[in-house]
Amino acid sequence: MDKTYGNEISVGAVALTVADLERSKAFYSGTLGMQVMEASAEEAQLGVDGQVLLNLKALPGAKPARKVTGLYHFAVLLPSRPALAEVLLQLARTSARIQGVADHGVSEAIYLADPDGNGIEIYRDLDEREWPRLPEGGLEMVTEELDVEGVIASLNGEQPAWRGLPEGTRMGHVHLHVSDLASAEAFYTQVIGLGLVQRYGPSAAFLASGRYHHHVGINTWAGQGAPPPPAGSTGLRWFELVFADGAGLQAALERAKAAGLEPVEQEGGCLVKDPAGNGVVLRNAEPFQSR
Repeated sequence: MDKTYGNEISVGAVALTVADLERSKAFYSGTLGMQVMEASAEEAQLGVDGQVLLNLKALPGAKPARKVTGLYHFAVLLPSRPALAEVLLQLARTSARIQGVADHGVSEAIYLADPDGNGIEIYRDLDEREWPRLPEGGLEMVTEELDVEGVIASLNGEQPAWRGLPEGTRMGHVHLHVSDLASAEAFYTQVIGLGLVQRYGPSAAFLASGRYHHHVGINTWAGQGAPPPPAGSTGLRWFELVFADGAGLQAALERAKAAGLEPVEQEGGCLVKDPAGNGVVLRNAEPFQSR
């Protein structure tokens, strides 16, 4: 199966504010099996096989905020069903609190949160030929019960020693709380260049590059008109959207400027804010490395 789905844009690293860096590093490396790639007293980068997935920055005393825009969850994409089974077993061994599991028709997913309450999805994709379609051909993602026994059975009776997240793991998508669905949808389609894949009722939508099921999810489940989180909150600082070539990136930056936005250069890319205030770093594809 073509694992690129014709994507011109993919998701890179996700940057979070955390209250206790050592606690977060222990969770992401010990429980979830990411590698600490770089760390200081205030900041750490974690990933898999040389690819940065998370940038954690400490803000002692920071608290989660409710009913605000920001991160709903970030989603770590595994390369196979047995890899998902190994994560399930690891979470059971470490008594991690799983918030839910689901079969979305396009993927099988586990949901949990980090020590600061940041939402996490860990998932594997089903073969694109199995994805549920509407009669007119559009995608119809669902939320159904996960076949946990089938996931575990994919290990063929083995219980391999936990070695961390496997090679091929990457950031698959992000799902955001926004203040207004229409304005957020317009930003991610008309400025960034993603396509609308599916609306999920009146309060959520899924957007993607190429044929993928979604790279960005948006919802108003924190409330229509929800404000940005106050200063001193844990949660999302920014996430990366990675363009396959410089021409695509430049076109998006020009559309951002035409829309009245002011991209701010930062090492590796340009930061813009969506209409809900969520930070998005646009950058060109390059070998992933700690920065």
